[in-house]
Amino acid sequence: MSCSIYLGTRKGLLVVDLDDSGRPGVPRCVGFNGATVTMVLANELDGTLYAALNHGHFGVKLHRSSDRGQTWEECGVPAIPPAGEGEDPSKAVALSEIWSLENGGQQHPDTLWCGTIPGAVFKSGDRGTTWQLVESLWNRPERREWFGGGKDHSGVHSICVDPRNGDHVRIGISCGGVWFTGDGGKTWSIQTTGMRAEYMPPERQFDGNIQDPHRLVQCPGQPDHFWVQHHNGIFYSSDCCESWTEISKPALSGFGFAVVVDPHDGRRAWFVPAVKDECRVPVENRLAVTRTTDGGQSFDVLKNGLPNEMVWDIVFRHALAIDQTGKCLAMGSTTGSLWTSIDAGATWRHVSAHLPTVYCVVISGL
Repeated sequence: MSCSIYLGTRKGLLVVDLDDSGRPGVPRCVGFNGATVTMVLANELDGTLYAALNHGHFGVKLHRSSDRGQTWEECGVPAIPPAGEGEDPSKAVALSEIWSLENGGQQHPDTLWCGTIPGAVFKSGDRGTTWQLVESLWNRPERREWFGGGKDHSGVHSICVDPRNGDHVRIGISCGGVWFTGDGGKTWSIQTTGMRAEYMPPERQFDGNIQDPHRLVQCPGQPDHFWVQHHNGIFYSSDCCESWTEISKPALSGFGFAVVVDPHDGRRAWFVPAVKDECRVPVENRLAVTRTTDGGQSFDVLKNGLPNEMVWDIVFRHALAIDQTGKCLAMGSTTGSLWTSIDAGATWRHVSAHLPTVYCVVISGL
């Protein structure tokens, strides 16, 4: 089980090594001490580690390392274009965050995909040295209706590259629904049939373009299976996003940010429920993870080893991770705690309570 957990935090890129028995080591910083790391990609296709930074006043940066963070080199950064024809120039915004990074799959080993705030997708064919805006998505008229959920502007937080065909890519947008390209980004179509947005007036609740998927994940071993943790529920698809089923009885709460799926079994997924909207705290201030093994028909509530009272930890959408075996999980929180599990969430080990705010968690063999 020897692998590492990479943490993008408010104060740098941290790593926790796991030994062969799954026992975690002491967290240490491997780069950018004191800087905000919004996204991490451990690209196991070529052994490259990527870290996206947000320096606030000084802007967004992207770095890569080929030696597990011992040395870093700066990459190119996506550039948001000015307001287009028919758009209000005063509403044009600059890049504020890199919110998702994914490799292009085995068929495109030098390709990277990037999702940003404001909502845009970029593509690189040279491992991040340069980036090109995917104009086919940016120029769609529907984009003008996208809006921010918890952020000031819309954002692309999830990118799922199909392991069977690297030109088949699906993205999740808050708030803008789920979109699909079957030709590497040349054309796009929306895939939200069955999703419902209860925060909208009744006549618009099933409008695909205003859905707020907090996180979209795809099962690598059964790639027709997808899960979405939505703003007002959990949705499941077993037909490659052609249709979505709303889970009628999620455990504890349908609201949350994070979801991971078993890499081999598409019906098996984990969530971190919370109280939504103005609260955004754990249900009854008790931290728990929920798991379904049957496509959402039933749920287990997993809390052995998690704090059981007076808890305010929230787990952001990228801060729950699963390894390639489907047995090891790691979870970081807004209040700087990290937990790991080596038995699929049945029991949890508290690694640290003294970390910065955790934005993203990645488990990798790098």
